[in-house]
Amino acid sequence: MVQAEVLGDEQWLRRIEAVTDATLSRLDVADLFDELLDRVRDLLRVDTAAILLLDVRAQQLVATAARGLEEEVRQGFRVSVGRGFAGQVALTRQPVIIQTVTGDNVVNPVLLQTGVRSLLGVPIMARGDLVGVLHVGTLSPRQFTLDDVRLLELVADRVSLASSARANTLDQTAALALQRSLIPAELPRLPDLELAGRYVPGHASGVGGDWYDVFPLPSGWLVVVVGDVSGHGLQSAVVMGRVRSALRAYALVSDDPAEVLTLLDRKVVHFEAGSLTTALYVMISPDRETLRISVAGHPRPVLAAPGHPNTVLDAPIDPPLGAGRIRARRAMTAEFLPGSVLVAYTDGLVERRGELFDAGVARLTAAVPLAPVDTVAATVMATLDTEHPTDDIALLAVRRLPR
Repeated sequence: MVQAEVLGDEQWLRRIEAVTDATLSRLDVADLFDELLDRVRDLLRVDTAAILLLDVRAQQLVATAARGLEEEVRQGFRVSVGRGFAGQVALTRQPVIIQTVTGDNVVNPVLLQTGVRSLLGVPIMARGDLVGVLHVGTLSPRQFTLDDVRLLELVADRVSLASSARANTLDQTAALALQRSLIPAELPRLPDLELAGRYVPGHASGVGGDWYDVFPLPSGWLVVVVGDVSGHGLQSAVVMGRVRSALRAYALVSDDPAEVLTLLDRKVVHFEAGSLTTALYVMISPDRETLRISVAGHPRPVLAAPGHPNTVLDAPIDPPLGAGRIRARRAMTAEFLPGSVLVAYTDGLVERRGELFDAGVARLTAAVPLAPVDTVAATVMATLDTEHPTDDIALLAVRRLPR
């Protein structure tokens, strides 16, 4: 009797090792799901195995991977939480066993067409939240045991970890795609002007809320914007996209930078509650001689002009967008001489731990050369050590060509 128990324990350990094998972590998520389903079919001696992941917004389970039931994945089978066998597992968040499958307790037609006779399903959980359902089935009647349930729950835990990694990867991929679509890869070619931009992510995700934008208006004025949405990751990228689109719309309404930022502030306060955004809004006149500037909690731009020392433009700084009720926003006007270079940026370019913000601004101001914008951007990025950033960096340089 003791020997039988020992052998049973050894068999149980081998089963655990089969589903917690470290080599599984080297597989991508799709291959990992398939490998786990293959192993659980062998270990439990079942004919079918399937993973259904929860679509939170629809509150439906979606067939994601299957062995013996591949058709339900091809069809994109969905079932609502609470409906049918898998829906009951999701609703109760407890293991469910069906010893005799019928049309009354199963709604998935693929299960019925395949001839599944008995089913065992367990919830896939992560930090107390439902992720999906894992179930196995047999083509002959089967009485599933407590050990079967325990083993399937171990596999569900492994699926949960892989699913979380999959979700994070999808979020990061979506955020990167969104951010890349919002930060122009090529800046417009314009008469009498040169433009160059740089963006460096400051976080491992490669995604932040910094952006820059350049676009002409029907009036002939050119708009130059640099902004920074608080936070990082997909949510910040989404907010950044909405703020950027709204700003473009408001720019068509008014040629006053202060009014444009006032309208945008109302939008952020109402629709992006809890999100702070800084922005520098610059308009360049059709003859390129004049700058109109309004600042919402953002670093002031640097201006280098022939015959003059480099300077930080003395624009009034109003509160960030989303800060709540403020007095009327302000704007300033500055001369943009031929050969001048305007450098707009986000705070990641100049902020350094253990150093005053003004010290970084002074270093930037001294570094801006009177040169073509690609040289300006390269010089600034090299001087300010942007290869190991602790925050996102966005830089936009605008040069008025010499006559």
